[in-house]
Amino acid sequence: MAEKLPITVTILTKNSQTYLKQCLNALQDFDEIIVLDNGSSDKTLTIAQQYPNVVIQHHTFIGFGEMKNLAASFAKHSWILNIDSDEIFTPELIQEIRQLDLSNPNRVYAIPRINHYRGKPIKTCGWYPDYVKRLYHKSAVQFNHKKVHESLQLTQDHQIIKLNHPFVHYSFANAEGLINKMQQYTSLFAEQQKFQKRSSLLTAIGHGISAFIKNYFIKKGILSGADGFVISFANACGAYYKYVKLAEANQTLTSSLIITTYNRPDALEAVLYSVLAQKDLPQEVIIADDGSKEQTQQVIKDFQTQALPFKLKHAWQPDDGFRLAQSRNRALAMVESDYVIIIDGDMLLHPDFIADHKKAARKGLFVQGGRVILTEQKTEQLLANPRQYRPLKWYEKQLEKRLEKRLSALHLPWLSAVILAKELRNEYQGIRGCNMAFFKQDAVAINGFNNDFVGWGREDSEFVARFYNNGGKRANLKFAGIAYHLWHHEAERDSLPENDKLLDIAIEQKVIACHNGLAQLKPIDEQ
Repeated sequence: MAEKLPITVTILTKNSQTYLKQCLNALQDFDEIIVLDNGSSDKTLTIAQQYPNVVIQHHTFIGFGEMKNLAASFAKHSWILNIDSDEIFTPELIQEIRQLDLSNPNRVYAIPRINHYRGKPIKTCGWYPDYVKRLYHKSAVQFNHKKVHESLQLTQDHQIIKLNHPFVHYSFANAEGLINKMQQYTSLFAEQQKFQKRSSLLTAIGHGISAFIKNYFIKKGILSGADGFVISFANACGAYYKYVKLAEANQTLTSSLIITTYNRPDALEAVLYSVLAQKDLPQEVIIADDGSKEQTQQVIKDFQTQALPFKLKHAWQPDDGFRLAQSRNRALAMVESDYVIIIDGDMLLHPDFIADHKKAARKGLFVQGGRVILTEQKTEQLLANPRQYRPLKWYEKQLEKRLEKRLSALHLPWLSAVILAKELRNEYQGIRGCNMAFFKQDAVAINGFNNDFVGWGREDSEFVARFYNNGGKRANLKFAGIAYHLWHHEAERDSLPENDKLLDIAIEQKVIACHNGLAQLKPIDEQ
């Protein structure tokens, strides 16, 4: 009798009785088989218990990547062969594995797979040749943490070696199997990519059409007759529904609008009316107040007495000089939503402002918006009738005199999407806190804004520097997320030299979490 192979086979199961016996019969030359079951209710476990080299483990589903790593953690051998319960190894393939030199842990072996539909091998539709990386050393390689479309995490140190003999994969018995797998995988994809990848109906349609053309024509599914069409169409539907479900998942994004203010109640009132005019309202509006007097508080109270379609919160701190960063942190600590949009209290919003920002949102991305500067005369006109809010036109009088700045008042979502796709690292030009957005969890990861900033300038850039240091990127929101900047006198810049030093420290020392930030906020009565 041949010596057992010192390799642990790992198999994930859930109601896998159909091919499991054939699968395990073919693996009796292996010393150990780990069956990690996810709540089977058929004969899966009864079948598995019949084999002396099988060890059964149980766990709820946590994603395919995590499940495969968990199965490998139970193995007594270092070399892992990961297979599915509907995959059958041939004697020729097992003999080839027996002859392998397993002395180098950086080798990863890819095995050819012949996929079957309705019991017949399919060598079109992109199903063949199909090399899958399955044999690896667990001390050198593991799967990524993706819930679906998981793969081994490889580096340049790893060597991929292709084996010659294939195994048989009974992929789908019929169209129902195709549809069921499509539903499972598209839902997992949407869950995995939620808020990390943008999508739309047009995106989904494009992916669906291109997938059908690729599978049916380029990958020659047309040569496999009716089965080739069914498979190609199912793949196209899968591509389509992946992005439809992702678009719907992204639409569940909740947003908080933080408005910074200091003793400018007339402007704040006008800004709040522009918020009420939004087509997509935020879940909450938080006033980050750096010590305003009673007039500002009265404006907020007057709005709070109305039946507002969002929560209106007031984050106030005593007037102890210009402490914008700390004021923002007090507001950030109140945020209950996924996404945070920050504006100054003198920025009137275009009706699509919140909707545009939400469309631009992606985890790990800082979104920098712009501003359309108004003249002193235009500002006086708008503040005279704050309730009569309307979006301004790019060609109106008393906007920016420079043509290129006036054009930024144009709302062109298609052009905005093109510009937004260009993501940047370590770019500091044009960073302004008057129109910016990010995910709350990304801000918490770097401990929010730096409370050490006192006086005007650089608190936004320092925040973004640490955002970059934590692996984040920047995208510019132009021709969308439009805001009109009410005129005011420029702030004094006496503190700029000291604030520049804080910025330089963050950049040069690669600081991620500041030492005096969101987590170090003290209650007002303890200051």
